[in-house]
Amino acid sequence: MIRFYNGKVLNISEKFDDKITVSEEELWVEDSKIAFKGIPSSKDLEGKTFEREIDLQGNLLMPGFKDAHTHTAMTFLRSYADDLPLQEWLYDKVFPHEAKLDAESIVPFTKLGIMEYLTSGITASFDMYFYLDAYVQANIDCGFRTVLCGAMNDFDKDYTQLERDYEKFNGMHPLISHKIGFHAEYTTCMERMEYVASLAKKYKAPVFMHNSETKSEVEGCIERYGKTPMKLLSDLGMFEYGGGGFHCVHVNDEDMDIMKEKNVWAITNPCSNAKLASGIAPIDKFMKKGVGLAIGTDGAASNNALDMFREMYLVSVLQKLSLEDAAAVDGADVLKMACVGGAKAMGLDDCTNLEVGKQADLIVIDLHRPNMQPILNIPKNIVYSGSKENVKLTMIAGKVLYENGEFFIGEDPEKIYAQAHAHAKNIFAQVEC
Repeated sequence: MIRFYNGKVLNISEKFDDKITVSEEELWVEDSKIAFKGIPSSKDLEGKTFEREIDLQGNLLMPGFKDAHTHTAMTFLRSYADDLPLQEWLYDKVFPHEAKLDAESIVPFTKLGIMEYLTSGITASFDMYFYLDAYVQANIDCGFRTVLCGAMNDFDKDYTQLERDYEKFNGMHPLISHKIGFHAEYTTCMERMEYVASLAKKYKAPVFMHNSETKSEVEGCIERYGKTPMKLLSDLGMFEYGGGGFHCVHVNDEDMDIMKEKNVWAITNPCSNAKLASGIAPIDKFMKKGVGLAIGTDGAASNNALDMFREMYLVSVLQKLSLEDAAAVDGADVLKMACVGGAKAMGLDDCTNLEVGKQADLIVIDLHRPNMQPILNIPKNIVYSGSKENVKLTMIAGKVLYENGEFFIGEDPEKIYAQAHAHAKNIFAQVEC
């Protein structure tokens, strides 16, 4: 058992309207779960032996952030295809290089992303990418929690692999789960989208995809089918058991009504959308409509960092700027999106907050840094002035994977860096030939 004491605990309710509070309590972790939270009496401590006792020295324990949309292994394209519009970036730069990926290269690219997640206090990712066996093994090796999202599209030779992946990866390991998904309407023909809808019905499961990321995507869908992507997919029966759309930048009122009615999460990616000039998602309007919200980084090829602090800041301030309303999208609400919202969207109901019986997916925030002083409003500090420098410790399923700048993922970081660099150089050489 691990004991965290002499610190503060950030309490975030699963009810979105509840206020975030900070308490001075202890937290005990046994195996993968939270075993105790509160102020222990002498009787509670009697006879207790701890594997480790961590003096928080007044610092803050809080739930880990959930990266609710990402492509982890895209670390290999970081800073390679910058300053380009989305379609040129995707079709001329990303797709040709991704075609040269293999299972061997996916492993170090994934581990590199996991290390970055850990430094940012991210304790779970919702990942859409390729070579799932290699990707899953990299996460298990590191001890990282991930939810796989199906990425089926017209480029797949056998689109029915989506169902086999769903059955294979759900239940195979405590850190691994899988959600039905496909890449996007504009990369997927009607027959294959209807197949996805049939899986949703068969398994009574939610469905996820890139949705309404750009104006051209929405215009193209209306030209093809006479409907927006959200309306089309809903009419196909894809959201009968809920789901989520990644980006959701260019949605109209009817789309939002569908999302509210069908429990479709809007998973926003402000850094990527800003860098690719895709637009600003209507977060304030989503909130007023009662649509569920979560936050993702997208991949390192379009962001280029995997940093939840940057995302949270932009979620709020871009709304204030675009609406010319400094009161829009309160920072505390953004913090809920990053922690509880992400967990709910990803189906990680046992990773939402720090309560007894929940998974011990938590982080320690260093309050003894200039950007956290004075301590007037901790939730707002985290969103508006917080940064990765404040993450002292990241724990997943009761295991410390990152602490005080050191990684505990079973492998030398320098070895991972070298492998990632070598594989990236090889891929670039193949494409340039």
